Amino acid sequence: MNAAPSRLPVTVLTGFLGAGKTTLLNHLLRESGGRYAVIVNEYGEIGIDGELVVGAEEEVLELNNGCICCKVRGDLIRVVSGLLKRRGRFDGILIETTGLADPAPVVQSFMADDEIRQQARVDGVVCVVDACHFLTGLERSREAGVQLAHASLVVINKAELADEAVVAQVEREIARLNPGATVLRSARGAVPAAALLDQGAYELPRLELPAAPAAARARYVPVPQGRHTDGLACVSLVLQRPLERGRFLAWLQRLVTERGEKLLRTKGIVALAGADRRFVFQGVHMMVDSDFDRPWRTEETRDSRLVFIGHGLDDSELRAGLDACQVSPA
Repeated sequence: MNAAPSRLPVTVLTGFLGAGKTTLLNHLLRESGGRYAVIVNEYGEIGIDGELVVGAEEEVLELNNGCICCKVRGDLIRVVSGLLKRRGRFDGILIETTGLADPAPVVQSFMADDEIRQQARVDGVVCVVDACHFLTGLERSREAGVQLAHASLVVINKAELADEAVVAQVEREIARLNPGATVLRSARGAVPAAALLDQGAYELPRLELPAAPAAARARYVPVPQGRHTDGLACVSLVLQRPLERGRFLAWLQRLVTERGEKLLRTKGIVALAGADRRFVFQGVHMMVDSDFDRPWRTEETRDSRLVFIGHGLDDSELRAGLDACQVSPA
C-alpha cells in the first residue's frame, strides 16, 4: 500500500508597508533551490509587486484590488485549489500579503477547508519588520501589531540602517508581544532559506513553548507579559498543578467562542490530570486545533504553559478561569 503523499507546505509572508517583503521573497526564491508557486496579493487594482518577483520557476499569481484577508479571500481558496490539482510541480506555496492584511484569515482558510487541509498545511507565518520604523508603526497602526502576533518567525529587516540600541529595543518589543517567535536580523532581506522553510509552526507535534524558570513553576507568572497602546497584549501563564480535562476543555471552548474575535493567537502545552501524554493546542481566533502529543519525559516538569495574544485581554480573568480548572492540591 502506498503511503499518503505529504501535505504541501505553505509559507505566509506578511509585514507592514515598506518592510521589505518582496525583497525577502526574491532572496528566498533565489537561495532555496526549490520550485514554488507564488501568490502575491496587492490592495490596488493594478498589480506591481508581481512584476518584481524573480526566480519563481513555475508561476506568479496575483490577487489584486482587495486584501487577501477579506475581499479576495474566496479567490485565494480558488487559486490554491487549482494549484493543488497539479501539486507535483511545486515544492511549496509562498503567499505574500498586502502590507495592511491580517494573516489570520489566510491561515484559517487552510484550516477550515477540508479539501485544502488534506493536501496543504501552513508551515509558518513570516513577519518582516522595518528596523527603523517598526516601533513607530506599532504605535500608529493596528495592523502592524496583528501581523506580529501571528508570526512564527519575525525578520528584522534593514537592521544595518538602524542603531544597535534601536534594534535591541525592537527585539525586546517583539519578545513582549509574541514570546516564542523566532527572531532574525537581516540586511536587504538576506535570510537563509533554511530558516524560513520547514518551520512546522502550525503542526501540533512540533509545538514548543519556553519553559518557566524553576522558581516560578509553583505560581502564575507572566513569561513575559506585554501591553501596548492599542490594547494588544500577550499573557503567558504557567501552572504547576494538573488541569482537570473536562473543566479545562469547557473553559477553552467558552474562551474562544466568547472572545475569539479579539483573541488573535492561543497556544499551550498542558498537563492534564491522569494523562501520560502532553495535551497541545493552538488556535487562530475561534478556530482551535488540539490533540494529545508525545508522552511526558521522565526529566520533564509536568507543568502547563499557555500563551494568549489579543486585544483587551484581562490577565486576572484568564488566571481565575484556569485556576478553577486545576485539580485540588493534595
